Formats: sequence, structure tokens, C-alpha cells
Amino acid sequence: MNITFIQTGGTIDKDYPHSSNGWAFEIHEPALERVLEKLNPSFEYNVISAFKKDSLEITEADLQHLKKMIEKTNSEKLIITHGTDTLSNTAHYLANHNLGKTIVLTGAMRPQKFVDTDADVNLGLAIAAVQTMSNGVFVCMHGLVLSYDQIDRDKKTGKYIKKTDK
Repeated sequence: MNITFIQTGGTIDKDYPHSSNGWAFEIHEPALERVLEKLNPSFEYNVISAFKKDSLEITEADLQHLKKMIEKTNSEKLIITHGTDTLSNTAHYLANHNLGKTIVLTGAMRPQKFVDTDADVNLGLAIAAVQTMSNGVFVCMHGLVLSYDQIDRDKKTGKYIKKTDK
């Protein structure tokens, strides 16, 4: 099995800046590479970067670029790391294009480099999900694996929840 990981940016990839004296975050190398190094997986994978943005800065052109990358890859199993603010929007966009692959989106509430990050757990859950789910678009956050149309975000807590849990 070959899994393609696509970086788009977001909190999961944020790091303290090297250019602005520590006053803001920057997005550099994919955090998932550090997680995969610790995992030493028994599956084949490749990592590509679509863009490195805070999810609030993702444009329609970025989404089109991401869709084209997915269409061009030979992999049928993809995990997209994404910022949590617009993760659901991207999941809906991709689902509306019926790409015929298993696509799992995940992210983190705290950067992967932080000791108390949720990135490792979310990526682990996404790896399990992409191997067991059929074609479609799914979101793995806060211990949930749900179809793009079954996930929602609680505006008070920021947690992803099942739509019927509101």
C-alpha cells in the first residue's frame, strides 16, 4: 500500500519563526515527516506539499491546485494535513469533485513541535482510517473518523463533533 501525504500548512506545521524574532509562527517542513520518522511505518508513502498556508488564507486557486495534485497522483489513499479553521470547507470542496479516492483530512489544535500536541494522535488515526475506509472524503479530528458531511465544529470548544451531537 502506498499512502500519499499532502501538506497544506496550518497549525500542525507551525514553528517558531526564524525571521521575526519569535513574534509569530512560520510554516516550513511538513510535521508529518517527524511523526513518520518516529513511526517507522511498514507501508510505502510519499510526502508532497501543495502549499504552506494558514487555512484562513487558502484561496479558490489553492483548492483547485490541491484537487489537480490529487487527480495526478497514482495513489488511491491520501492524507491531507490542514489547518483546522477551514478543514471542513476543503473536505466539502474535494467531496463535491468526486475524485474516486480515499482522502482523509486531519490537522492539530497545537503545533506538532509542542509537547502537548494532538498532531501525533490525529495523524495516527488518519493513517488507520485511510487504510480501512472506502473511497470518499473523511475527517479525522479529536478521536473521530467521520465522513466530510457528518462532521461539524463546536463554536464554543473548537472541537470537531458528529453533526448529530449538537
